[in-house]
Amino acid sequence: MRLIVGLGNPDPEYQWTPHNLGFMVVDELANRNGIRVERPAGKALVGRGKVAGEEVALAKPQTYMNLSGISVRELLAKYDLDVAALLVMWDEVQLPLGTIRIHPDGSAGSHNGAQSVISAVGTQKFARLRLGCGPDHPLASRKEHVLRPMRKTELEAAAEMVGEAGDAVEMILMQGLHAAMTKYNRRRPDEPDQAEQK
Repeated sequence: MRLIVGLGNPDPEYQWTPHNLGFMVVDELANRNGIRVERPAGKALVGRGKVAGEEVALAKPQTYMNLSGISVRELLAKYDLDVAALLVMWDEVQLPLGTIRIHPDGSAGSHNGAQSVISAVGTQKFARLRLGCGPDHPLASRKEHVLRPMRKTELEAAAEMVGEAGDAVEMILMQGLHAAMTKYNRRRPDEPDQAEQK
């Protein structure tokens, strides 16, 4: 079984903010596969089912972003899974809106939710899918950007990206992480070099 976790904040006011892009991909996968992500477990809402023929647990931690790792650690223990079975999805302001990146490991960068997961599970070596939410202009406040509701044009771009991320997760489950990286980690012409995860 694979544990697929989208990071976000549980309150309705955060529903359409960039910080909840991870939740949005979980919802996309749930809707595609008839999975109800409603059962409380491990400080998260969880749904069990099959995605791309693989048994999965889809999870949306309810701890708030900065404590996401507590939930991830509890879910791994609950399902008796190693971090090799983990895939975590989060928003990434270092990437342009609409861009996804898949990696088998790496640092959290400036993302507090990702840092919480790394601290809680004790390693950086788990699969992650980062969802670009960066604007095309310098940010005065990264926090304000990721916690404000997206505008209509941003929501349209986000919806397209969430659909592509759903496809990418299905490919990861069917063909493996590196096949998905080859297909989806293409650099866009307008993407700055520093967007790649160090």
